[in-house]
Amino acid sequence: MTIAWSVMVVLALLAWLLTAAQAGDMDMDMEPGTMGLGLPLFLLLWVTMMVAMMFPSVAPVAITWVRAIGRQSSGAARTARIAQFVAGYLIAWTAFGLCVYGILTVTGDLVDGHPEAGRWIGAGAFLLAGLHQFSPLKNMCLRHCRSPIGQLVRYAGYRPRARDLRVGAHHGLYCVGCCWGLMIVLIPLGAMNIAAMAGVAVVIFVEKLWRLGPVFSAAIGVLFLVLAALAPFQSWLLPGLEHHGPSMEPMTMTLRG
Repeated sequence: MTIAWSVMVVLALLAWLLTAAQAGDMDMDMEPGTMGLGLPLFLLLWVTMMVAMMFPSVAPVAITWVRAIGRQSSGAARTARIAQFVAGYLIAWTAFGLCVYGILTVTGDLVDGHPEAGRWIGAGAFLLAGLHQFSPLKNMCLRHCRSPIGQLVRYAGYRPRARDLRVGAHHGLYCVGCCWGLMIVLIPLGAMNIAAMAGVAVVIFVEKLWRLGPVFSAAIGVLFLVLAALAPFQSWLLPGLEHHGPSMEPMTMTLRG
């Protein structure tokens, strides 16, 4: 299982490097909306982000399933089954990425036409995220993500055809149910804000793997509710919903010319 852990860690690190490089090249990590990306490119970037943010916390479940796979297959067959599990997991997050793209499109248009709307969009995002931390859906999905053994036993009863793909997708849906609230705070904080992404990834990792994860999850919910109350009056909490025009230096140089 050391190899499996190493692969998951390496993939996550590579995804972080790619995401950081992309954010630097785009130089628009704090712009509202879809950052000018078309849907295919956005989804490619989104999947890379999910590998970076989610693989550390999903690794224990994936490795537990890999261990079960290992007793039934070996070599190329085992590798193919692991790939199917990971693909199913990412399919679930890609489907959520479609929803995120739609939300970003709407919020970007709103902020373009009504800049002050960003304050209330940000407050609404923090409010939804905070309420979700206390919701029955969050609690159910978090319990599954923290103790998935029962579900993995159930998965073993699936028909063999595409079973690993279905298992990955099913677990991915639980993961989306658990973490969608944490993801929407990237709307006010910035969809390509590397610091915010890292913070959300740490929150996801801790609440899923720490023994006091449910308590920690509730504390994060309280924090989001506080941010929701502050957001309409504190623009520094909303870097992802503010337009950043051209700097004054190029304008000054133009005037001097």
